[in-house]
Amino acid sequence: MRRLFVALAAVAALGGLAACQTATPYGPAATTGRYATGFSEFRIDDSHWRVTFKGNSLTSRETVEKYLLYRAAELTVQQGYDWFEASDRQTERHSRVVGTADPFYGSGFGLSYGWGWRPAWRYYGPRGWIGWNPWIGDPFWADDIDLQQIDRYEATAELTMGKGAPPADHKVFDARQVMANLGPSIVRPTEKPRG
Repeated sequence: MRRLFVALAAVAALGGLAACQTATPYGPAATTGRYATGFSEFRIDDSHWRVTFKGNSLTSRETVEKYLLYRAAELTVQQGYDWFEASDRQTERHSRVVGTADPFYGSGFGLSYGWGWRPAWRYYGPRGWIGWNPWIGDPFWADDIDLQQIDRYEATAELTMGKGAPPADHKVFDARQVMANLGPSIVRPTEKPRG
């Protein structure tokens, strides 16, 4: 019964969080914050730029890479060029593991249930730090903490922009075609995701 209640409480809490947070929309990165999501770029020289797109924990790797490519095309057109080549393209995954303790697990120093002191300790197991005591949970499969991995993706590329006919020996993108093809799937801050 306790596990059912904990599961229902967790689902309700996640539902509340999901209503408040969405995947990173397409737009410029905020200038404040520890991990500013969105796109950013800087000019290396007249025809070379470095472009980055950072997503939050709800933004998939595919979306981050698509938004990077769209921003590269958009920037190319804004600078008066026709095509671009993306070199040094990479996507990094930033991961962290967070744990949520069981709210019904005993209090500090093992003084719950009116039994006085009891033996209890924490150890590092296959799922991370785990608490154990002889009266609650299983000593080998402790269920007092729920671990979850949270991933965020950041895609980066260096762009070489050009005008006219692209060089035949390079893999280049036609900026206007990229914008036309990816444009319908781009979610901007004021739009709701298309389903």
